[in-house]
Parts: sequence; structure tokens; C-alpha cells
Amino acid sequence: MRFDLIDLQVFVAVADARSITGGAARSNLALASVSERIRRLEEVAGVSLLNRGRRGVTLTAAGDTLLDHARIVLHQLATMQGELAVYARGLKARIHMLANTSGAAEHLPKALAAFLGKHPDISVDVEERESSVIAEALASGLADIGIAIEAALPDSLAHFPFCEDHLVLVTPPRDELARARQVAFRDVAHREFVGLSDDSALQIHIAAHAARLGVRLQMRARLRNFDAICQMVEEGVGVAVIPEAAALRCLRSMKIRTVRIGDAWATRRLAICIGKHDALPRPVRQLVEHLKANAMI
Repeated sequence: MRFDLIDLQVFVAVADARSITGGAARSNLALASVSERIRRLEEVAGVSLLNRGRRGVTLTAAGDTLLDHARIVLHQLATMQGELAVYARGLKARIHMLANTSGAAEHLPKALAAFLGKHPDISVDVEERESSVIAEALASGLADIGIAIEAALPDSLAHFPFCEDHLVLVTPPRDELARARQVAFRDVAHREFVGLSDDSALQIHIAAHAARLGVRLQMRARLRNFDAICQMVEEGVGVAVIPEAAALRCLRSMKIRTVRIGDAWATRRLAICIGKHDALPRPVRQLVEHLKANAMI
């Protein structure tokens, strides 16, 4: 079987859009051209890839399989192009890393800065994602390395302990809970909150646990970082749930109080996670070893 890369790109576009018309729009190609490329792919594969209907298309079992492989092939191609491009700019490698909110904002920067200091020829792009999304991306070859909640990672994904990550309740200094040592999230879920934007991985995580209690959080304000959140809490706007590392840092300069959350989900272990270890480029292996050496567990 010989597959054309453009055909694979078009197939992924159609699969994502669940429509040949939508795939054509995403690919900037004529509808007839896209239809022909899909037909040619099916001829090469020797099997039907799409179920066509009035409301669009769905993938057959063979189509699902091809989609997984096509994403990996295209990611590898993009990685190759990216690495060749950075050579022209005097760099040797660029690593695509995914991390949950706590990892990206609090636990990763110091270790990552030390690594980049030792390797001036390597660049790292860090994107914030939910832990479950990070696991899927690594399994599909769409990222090089991740920092995620260990409990959200499947056994099939190689991972190594990185650090403990505790979530705490932050309150104004005169709040009724300010002197409490521990609180159950159920007892504060009705309060007014200050938090991150609703697309933040951490905020999605907190909102999901509130939903399990049958509560929709009352958000007074949404901000982009933990320092801004703590400033709002200090002024009495509401309470917040943030990583303990961020809260302790803000305690040095702000009049706030922290209370441990007793729920099991508020105490997490973050892990370094990777896809297929044998296929990792050397710079990624170097970063993995550096993070393992600097693990805080």
C-alpha cells in the first residue's frame, strides 16, 4: 500500500469535520477533489473508510484505525519539518510538552529552566491541557512528553513520579473558615469563588467535582493566574481552590489564609509521562532524565 500524505491530511480533515464538505473547507480544496482523494484512499486500503449519510459521514472500523495512524504519521512529519526548520535558525531541537495547570504554572518552571540552561540548543513549547487529554495525546504521538495527574494515566503509558500536588482552599484572613485546619469541599461548594478561566484544566477539574455533588460553582471572577486570584481573595471577593505551592508563595506578600481540603481528589501525584520510549528523540530522552533527576518525590 502506498499512501499520499496530502490524501492522509484530507482524510483527517474530513474525519474531524465529520463531513466531506467540511473537510474540503478545512483543506482549502474543491469538494470534488476531496471526494476523489477519499475514493483513492479507499482503493489503496482496499476497504471502505467512511459511512456516508445525509448529515455527514462517520468512520468505519477501518477508518478509525487509519485515522489513528494518519495522526501519528502527520505528527511525525510535522516534527521532522520543525526540527529541520530550527536547524536553519541555529537550534537543534524543539520539544512539544503538555502539562496540567499546576505542573505548568508551579512545579515545572524551575526544573525546566535548569534544563534549558544546560541545553541552549533545545527549545521547549509547553501547553496546558487536562491530564486525560495529555494521556490521549501521548498515546497518539501528538506530543513528546507530559506532566499529568498519575491517577489519570493508563498503565500502557510509561510514567514516572514527579511531585506531590495538594489543592487548598484560600480564604480572606477574617473568613469564618480562616482558622480551620481542614474542610470538606462539600461544605464550601456553595460559596462564591474566584478562579481561573473556564477552559483551564484545573478549573475544569474543580468544576467536575462540584458537579458530582450536584453543585454549579458560583464564580465571581475568573483570572489568568494564581497571584491575581489570591489578590481577589484578599479583598474579600470570594474563596478559591488553588495548588498549595501557589498559595504558599502568595502568603508571603498577601493577607490570605489556606485551609487543607480533605477530599481525596485534592491530593494528587503528578507524573512525567511519555509515549513509546524506544521512539523518543534524544533531546526528549534528555529532558525526561533531567525531570526524573529533579523529581520532588
